Amino acid sequence: MGALVLLLIGVCMFAFGWFVYSRFVAGKILKLDDKNKTPAHELRDDIDYCPTNKFVLWGHHFTAVAGAAPIVGPAIAVQWGWLPAFLWVVIGTVFFAGIHDMSALWASVKNQGKSIGTVCQRVVGSKVGQLFMVVIFLVLLMVNAAFGVIIAKESVEHPTTIIPAWGAILIALIMGQAIYKFKMNLTLVTIVAVIALYALIPVGVAFPVNLPENVGGLDSLRQWVVILFIYAGIASILPVWMLLQPRDYVNGIQLFIGLLLLYGSILIVNPPVLAPDIIPAIKNGDWGVLIPILFITIACGAISGFHGIVASGTTSKQIDKETDVRFVGYLGAVGEGSLALGTIIICVAGVGLLGANAGLNPETWVTLFKGGPGNFATGGGAIVEKGIGLSYSAASTLFSLMLILFAATTMDAGIRLQRYIIQEWGEIYKIPFLKKNAIATIVAVVTSFLMAINGIGEGGANQVAIWPLFGATNQILASLTLLTIAVILIKNKKVGGSLVVLIPMVFILTMAFWGALVKTKEFYTNSDWLLFVIDILVLVVTILVVLSALSTISKTLKEEKSA
Repeated sequence: MGALVLLLIGVCMFAFGWFVYSRFVAGKILKLDDKNKTPAHELRDDIDYCPTNKFVLWGHHFTAVAGAAPIVGPAIAVQWGWLPAFLWVVIGTVFFAGIHDMSALWASVKNQGKSIGTVCQRVVGSKVGQLFMVVIFLVLLMVNAAFGVIIAKESVEHPTTIIPAWGAILIALIMGQAIYKFKMNLTLVTIVAVIALYALIPVGVAFPVNLPENVGGLDSLRQWVVILFIYAGIASILPVWMLLQPRDYVNGIQLFIGLLLLYGSILIVNPPVLAPDIIPAIKNGDWGVLIPILFITIACGAISGFHGIVASGTTSKQIDKETDVRFVGYLGAVGEGSLALGTIIICVAGVGLLGANAGLNPETWVTLFKGGPGNFATGGGAIVEKGIGLSYSAASTLFSLMLILFAATTMDAGIRLQRYIIQEWGEIYKIPFLKKNAIATIVAVVTSFLMAINGIGEGGANQVAIWPLFGATNQILASLTLLTIAVILIKNKKVGGSLVVLIPMVFILTMAFWGALVKTKEFYTNSDWLLFVIDILVLVVTILVVLSALSTISKTLKEEKSA
């Protein structure tokens, strides 16, 4: 079978989700209305609360939520065959991720742009909401740590990406000034910025940057981790319009171009899918590994609790009109699903082109398709090289750059969101110094940095240990977000409408909780006590939040029945 078949099925499903399903939910259930004033106008301060063009905001939101996760997760999951990963990404994007992201954004906009944890406090209960915020903090901690290590590893393995990746920061700073200070035309600024970004790729290929092998006892990988967290801390306290918005926006554009190059090359080449649909062990009835682990391996690209944090943490404070919620929220999920779909095709077809060149055959797919995230750059480079004739070095650098830039934008947003949580704790528990930007940022950076260093083993980056726990916690957070939305809808007398969030909530909560239990046993067996304790904490908090939310739903339904 050719990769083109997978591409066409995926795109048609995404189109159905955007044009039909999201329109129904936005209009009939959420009832988005531009007559309602958004927090960006009501609380405008031009630092965090800032009305933003929906296209710019979509770019910021999409790249902040996407990160490296829709690349890393699918690239790992295809080891079980292409079919499970493909189905979960396509179905998850349309019926899970899009609704989760859009409804979380809607709930925050309706609550002065507050975080989903604070919204939970308001609708479920103060103590429950505070527990919810613990889960959010742990997700952010693992996101920042895992992505910091991923970027560091990519920077070491692909030194040709350093100049364009760091040059993108300068381009974003100039864009922010051009758009907001000098009021220059957005289209013109976008064109110049994208051209400048791509012009840096051949420069990076010509002048790769390698850090010294050892500085103060730190190898090059750990040096990059230090540099990245210093940068993320600085970026997180700058006004959103100065760096975060334009950086995410231009990254969104370059990803869109990258996907066009990839999808266009697939149309031209239609590379064969060498991987089996399902591996022989699963076909023979051994489903134990696939279920539930698939659903915590692929989070972003199907459904991700981190999206709710971003939607309610930064994006909701920048929504110009209420109807922009659908465009930014649902279409952001579709964009991420498109990236996850592209990653699957790259890993099961693009890498196969390299394998064919090396004299390999379909029977050796295990060797080809267990390369994980590294396959994204190599497989993508192979497809684009054969499709449009771009040199393999330039094409693989382009895809590696996409991976680094997306992970970096998630770190930018992640540290900022951690700061928000810490500052909210400062307000809740009456700890004045935690409300200060500098102190809260330092706490966020230090805790994430320590978690990242813990995830680096002797041989380099060890995301394998952190990733499953992040995936399980992340999916539990997604289910708790959907549960909070359901409570809001039921309290607003939309019991029938709440099914659009309750059905995916039950499914993902079951899979994520199951997956977390599996990983708890593994962490205990491997004596990985830090991850073991975090996992237990997440499970306990989840049980408490779910029980409290169900109690609130039951009470609300009884009151409605007796009214």
